[in-house]
Amino acid sequence: MEIAELQRQAGEWLSGQGPESDIVMSSRVRLARNLGGRPFLTRATDEVKTEIERTSREALLSAALAEGLLYINVMDATPIERLFLVERHLISKEHANASGQRGVALGKKERISIMVNEEDHLRLQVLCSGYQLREAWVEMATLDDKVESRLDYAFSSQFGYLTACPTNVGTGMRVSVMLHLPALVMTRQIDKVFHAVSKINLAVRGLYGEGTNSSGDFFQISNQVTLGRAEEDLIRQIEDVVPQIIKYERNVRESLFKDNPKGLEDRVWRAYGMLRFARTITSNETMELLSQVRLGVNMKIIEDLDINTVNELFILAQPAHLQMCKGKKLDSPERDVARATFIRNWLE
Repeated sequence: MEIAELQRQAGEWLSGQGPESDIVMSSRVRLARNLGGRPFLTRATDEVKTEIERTSREALLSAALAEGLLYINVMDATPIERLFLVERHLISKEHANASGQRGVALGKKERISIMVNEEDHLRLQVLCSGYQLREAWVEMATLDDKVESRLDYAFSSQFGYLTACPTNVGTGMRVSVMLHLPALVMTRQIDKVFHAVSKINLAVRGLYGEGTNSSGDFFQISNQVTLGRAEEDLIRQIEDVVPQIIKYERNVRESLFKDNPKGLEDRVWRAYGMLRFARTITSNETMELLSQVRLGVNMKIIEDLDINTVNELFILAQPAHLQMCKGKKLDSPERDVARATFIRNWLE
């Protein structure tokens, strides 16, 4: 499959469906796995990386993991195509910029994806719309079993699954929820959330995970350590916190509207107007304005706009998507013009 074909669809996680989807954009479960008898990638030669990629690709494509499973060779992709995959949350920035043979397998709706030769030999991901951690874990357990039936994992009876990074040893599981928290950002109460979360050893990251800043008022809450923790414990740790954050955000939204309805409506409609009529617009400005519009749609201030239309724009207006759409490389000013045109057409 050509990477460009992915432009014809949007990931299911952007649909705006699922519980608490006005605040929870997505739920994700990720597993780190390595093949037994091979060195970790930090010690692997190019020849070993090539053998791991070939073995993994053949196993994944023959395991009936998902309907219409596709495999993309990341090494053969162009820089824009790699960034395109990053923007869609199918691979990490590290995977895009790495060297040697590597790839990604993904399901038709992009609900599942498996990176080959990232930090670990395999990184399995299930990504669901809304607050569906339990559903994501059930699906991941099935996916993991199918892959393990084809490949021998590196496993220790004492430590659990062996991984390149010590913090992932054990279950190798990272559980995360992506939250849209514009009201807490607007009222400068978001630092209270960060402080409370850090006290219980959870991590807060930006839209694109580790090493990224907040963008569009999106924040990922995830566990940090897996060693000595069962999968159920990791899920419950997130479940103990996320509903409280959801309630906090929802209460602040209601207070904002109650205290100054016209002010909030003006903020939302100004953002919508700028997106509808701007002739040039930067990526950062787009994210900020879309955040306000998404808030307005979910609070019924804007009633003639579907939430999935807004959700998809957060991804489709990114630099690589615009360049893939145009079929050529664009400099920054050209992207800003192309972005404004694309957004106007999309909202119409």
